[in-house]
Amino acid sequence: MAGPDILRFEDVVAGYGKETILHGLSFTVRRGAITTVIGPNGAGKSTAFKAAFGMLPVRAGRIFFDDREITNRPPRELIASGVCYVPQGRNIFPELSVLHNLEFGGIAAPQGADPKARIGLVMDRFPVLRRKARHQASTLSGGEQKMLEIARGLMLQPRLMLIDEPSIGLSPILVEELFGLLHELRESGITLLMIEQNAKRALENSDHGIVLELGRTRLQDRAATILADPRIGQLFLGGGLEPAQVAVGDRFEQPSGRT
Repeated sequence: MAGPDILRFEDVVAGYGKETILHGLSFTVRRGAITTVIGPNGAGKSTAFKAAFGMLPVRAGRIFFDDREITNRPPRELIASGVCYVPQGRNIFPELSVLHNLEFGGIAAPQGADPKARIGLVMDRFPVLRRKARHQASTLSGGEQKMLEIARGLMLQPRLMLIDEPSIGLSPILVEELFGLLHELRESGITLLMIEQNAKRALENSDHGIVLELGRTRLQDRAATILADPRIGQLFLGGGLEPAQVAVGDRFEQPSGRT
């Protein structure tokens, strides 16, 4: 029987070249929940996602998905297992139609998946994409392009979606629509792990939160508990300190490196 956690990091060490970003990172992601990862620049948020999805070598430690070790497994194998990664920025084929983008998104879907049926189900969830199925993806608004990115991920029939900065460039109204969509995906049984620049808004729409600092887990708890923590609020949620400052003991330092 599967445990309550769908993803688990155990003392993971990873980085770029000679630079180490993750210094023994450990955390768990609850099955069927929305979890937001927050932390300043250099904390290791995007690095952790890339390590989980096999895009960055893990030097030490282990990563488990659904109680099976996936450390350094290639992305195609992870997709087949039910893991999907929606990276930061626009990741569509702009000159292709919406329909062709979805068709390409389904190429790596698990064997036995019916692409046409899957496209129909995805378009039912995103009516605007159905209306604009023949339009070039480059003609979509920013919010519609983000919907297309997520829709392409759904073509893979994931059980876990890693989403990096989903609200970048979106208006406040579209951000609300986006979080509404993420709630719908959770209700459909998909576990969501996301990094989000608007940490406060993301935590308000999450079940759990993970706070990273200098490549380690500083705190993991229910999102509401993290939101209520005054120290976390000062550091990461728009309090009196600069967002890039992090606590080290009783001092505050300016981290460097990748996110």
